[in-house]
Amino acid sequence: MTPDDLAFDRDHIWHPYTSMSQPLPCYPVVAAAGTSLQLADSRQLVDGMSSWWAAIHGYNHPRLNQALQAQMAEMSHVMFGGITHPAAVALCRRLVAMTPSQLECVFLADSGSVAVEVSMKMALQYWQAKGEKRQRFLTLRNGYHGDTFAAMSVCDPQNSMHSLYQGYLPEHLFAPAPPRFDQPWQEQDADALEQLIVEHHQQLAAVILEPIVQGAGGMRFYHPRYLHRVRELCDRYQLLLIADEIATGFGRTGRLFACEHAAISPDILCVGKALTGGTMTLSATLTTRTVADTISNGAAGCFMHGPTFMGNPLACAVAAESLAILQENHWQTQVMDIERQLHTALMPLSSQPEVADVRVLGAIGVVETHRPVNMAAMQAFFVEQGVWIRPFGRLIYLMPPYVISPQALARLTDAVSAAVAHPALFNSQ
Repeated sequence: MTPDDLAFDRDHIWHPYTSMSQPLPCYPVVAAAGTSLQLADSRQLVDGMSSWWAAIHGYNHPRLNQALQAQMAEMSHVMFGGITHPAAVALCRRLVAMTPSQLECVFLADSGSVAVEVSMKMALQYWQAKGEKRQRFLTLRNGYHGDTFAAMSVCDPQNSMHSLYQGYLPEHLFAPAPPRFDQPWQEQDADALEQLIVEHHQQLAAVILEPIVQGAGGMRFYHPRYLHRVRELCDRYQLLLIADEIATGFGRTGRLFACEHAAISPDILCVGKALTGGTMTLSATLTTRTVADTISNGAAGCFMHGPTFMGNPLACAVAAESLAILQENHWQTQVMDIERQLHTALMPLSSQPEVADVRVLGAIGVVETHRPVNMAAMQAFFVEQGVWIRPFGRLIYLMPPYVISPQALARLTDAVSAAVAHPALFNSQ
């Protein structure tokens, strides 16, 4: 990339959560392989983000590339309305086989946010078909479910990037953030949630939450017993439970799906991000036969959603191959090794003056700081260290590809250790 390319990018291309008038610096990546990103000046950066948690097998994986090329030789896309194709069938077979047995029906969509939209529409249509007008959702504070409007409406209303949309979004119910994963469980920790369900269950279409790990809303890990109680309460009051596993699905927390930590199955499951191994955008929403049949036997006679690129053959083919790699079960050892190394390297940072908390679960390492990071300064610092880590707010976190070597992971954790020792990399309160 030339200086002119970068100037055009700065002046005309809007990047995620970035100002157009005062944009953050952008680093030109021209190639990626394994766990490395290559900059235009030939510098190699160890990737600690898995491209926002998606590239779990690393970059330029030969099997994923081959699946993509083979499908491209057949067809890149065909409408999914009235047409099916082998790649979609192969992918959905794998999804049905690897998720809880109750989840039999698969809706393919374009992105994680759309998968959440689909799940919420499913819940609304389900109750509509049963002759009940239920239009509210119950969720958890500190949650994050995506950037589209319905998804935003169940993100934390005060403590989130979407707080400025208050007044435009439907008002749903928010239970207090649950207790931490590593704290002793006490039954009263779910009392506030139960009280909301007792008071409002006849208005609720569903409970929606991120199981065990709350992602972009704060990178919090909560107790599996809390999730188990949510399932019990949904059963008692005959509510649907939506599990948003877009960030946690496919092994990231040390279990194939985070719901497994609590041994529960949701009524609707959203997956995305790692579904294609970070190669293409694709998501899926799975539900039970009961939910699907109830919707299908309602007034509309069908589920009212259908993306233009639904079931894209290229995305389905590479996703099926990504799941095939996962089902060889190397991820279990990989994630366990990453967890052990993250714990050893990051936990001692708790004593640093800038550090408020350190937490590790599976292939996730989080250092929470007292002060917000100076994004531009810290990003530049990490690039100088030869790593790609993108913090936000008061959180410096790692979600590396599962295939990362101990040496490459050490470079990431060493860079985090060096960063928290530099007060100049943080903003004032």
